[in-house]
Amino acid sequence: MLNYNPLHCLPSSEELPDSDDTAVDNELQNLIPGLLKTTLALVWCDRWDWFFGVNMGIYYHPDKPAIVPDGFLSLEVQRFIDPGKAFSQGLDLRLSYVLWEEKKLPILVLEVVSQIHRGEYSSKQEFYAKELGILYYVVYNPLRRKKSPLEVYRLVDGEYTLMSGNPVWLPEIGLGIARERGIYQGIAREWLYWYDAEGQRLLTPEERIRELEERTAFEEQLRVEAEQRAKILAESLKTFGVDPETLM
Repeated sequence: MLNYNPLHCLPSSEELPDSDDTAVDNELQNLIPGLLKTTLALVWCDRWDWFFGVNMGIYYHPDKPAIVPDGFLSLEVQRFIDPGKAFSQGLDLRLSYVLWEEKKLPILVLEVVSQIHRGEYSSKQEFYAKELGILYYVVYNPLRRKKSPLEVYRLVDGEYTLMSGNPVWLPEIGLGIARERGIYQGIAREWLYWYDAEGQRLLTPEERIRELEERTAFEEQLRVEAEQRAKILAESLKTFGVDPETLM
């Protein structure tokens, strides 16, 4: 008797398009999720059980096109498809996120709204809740004025409930998320950032590098000043006929 596995009949990630070929409306739809991803790559550098996709297709049904959020986070999945190959044959990166291969829903989906609304507050929100069952839905609209630009929803009994907090704490992820002014890639504006349990914003890789450079420069300044003081002291001792070398 033949062993039949229906999963073997489904298309793989290698056979599916990696996006819907729809261009992003503005650069923020790449930059904001990119900032969140690079920060995670820094603070979770020793973890291999997560994946953050940026404008990547999520295939949820073999007969339907992928949905492409601006960003999404999955936990308890391999960061790379085959981490064993990462050190010997180069990184084996995902072409898309195929649910019947991953067997794990994203825990968070992010949509960044531009001047062209694409159902972020209606059809997309309902789809993530009803069709996929995504636990956290994050929507950020930098042009919003009468309501909060950032809204974070949690799935409760099949419906999204708006969460409160600044930052908004996401216990299953172990991080908070909020908006704050900062500088990323030389651009000074409001960005979305991750926060720890104490409400402290996690530094981006750029900020970590800048902090390290400033600390190194400060330590170098202290060293130079110490050498100058030692030189002045040595000259003073010599005026009193004391050889500084004899005090060593």
